[in-house]
Amino acid sequence: MAEVLVYVDHVDGAVRKPTLELLTLARRIGEPVAVALGNGAGDTVATLAEHGAVKVLTHEAAEYADYLVVPKVDALQAAHEAVSPAAVLVASSAEGKEIAARLALRIGSGIITDAVDLEAGDEGPVATQSVFAAGYTTKSRVSKGTPVITVKPNSAAVEAAPAAGAVESLSVTFSAQATGTKVTGRTPRESTGRPELTEAAIVVSGGRGVNGAENFSIIEALADSLGAAVGASRAAVDAGWYPHTNQVGQTGKSVSPQLYIANGISGAIQHRAGMQTSKTIVAVNKDAEAPIFELVDFGVVGDLFDVVPQLTEEIKARKG
Repeated sequence: MAEVLVYVDHVDGAVRKPTLELLTLARRIGEPVAVALGNGAGDTVATLAEHGAVKVLTHEAAEYADYLVVPKVDALQAAHEAVSPAAVLVASSAEGKEIAARLALRIGSGIITDAVDLEAGDEGPVATQSVFAAGYTTKSRVSKGTPVITVKPNSAAVEAAPAAGAVESLSVTFSAQATGTKVTGRTPRESTGRPELTEAAIVVSGGRGVNGAENFSIIEALADSLGAAVGASRAAVDAGWYPHTNQVGQTGKSVSPQLYIANGISGAIQHRAGMQTSKTIVAVNKDAEAPIFELVDFGVVGDLFDVVPQLTEEIKARKG
């Protein structure tokens, strides 16, 4: 069976959820071979093996932390040459898509970005994408070279599938470009205790209808009762009510959670482009004609200041 390279996104050995989803998808088209780089790469092996990695290629070097992107591309290119895989899978983060694009260019291959599903095909892996602001669903494949595919978080359920997880040291020679852009400092992001927005299984968002920064506490309370991430529409962000890092939409972040709850959001195309692939969508809006209701699975016509607190209390009571 053909091998499939999976780029491992981890923090000091702690594997992030999108990588485990990639392993699930990789098993549909071949045998997953994980590529773990940087500090703590060796600590990822047990988790990767538990989720289906038949082999784990590791390489630790200071360059992965000290310089941007290119050292990781060098390593993936070396892994590609060593394995000759059927495909290379990378999570669709901003960095992941840059790594994938650079790799595809180097190895002379086609690239598919922001896939939401993956299946085996007679002529190679077939990727499903949601395009044109999620107005259409397409199926496509790469016709030249090794397919390089980035996959949106929450596109597949994480499934345990214990495998050998044989560890091999990857030999990497860094290119001259690898040290071109140096990281001069880092500022840790202040933790809210909530999941990362793009990776969360549940996202609760607020929009113009929240009517002020002080009222986002209502949205946060609902999110916390569900163990969810907090999002915001562009209108709320532009008004200064919530940080830009939490913006969902075409000019913000794209999310694809199992459950998306939109509160006081009209549903303009800019916002829909960032959340329309969510599995289940719920909206609360007092305007019965709001465009968001064309999209939802469940809609509540009502004042969010009445509906959301009641929903939060009901959730707490049921969990209670």
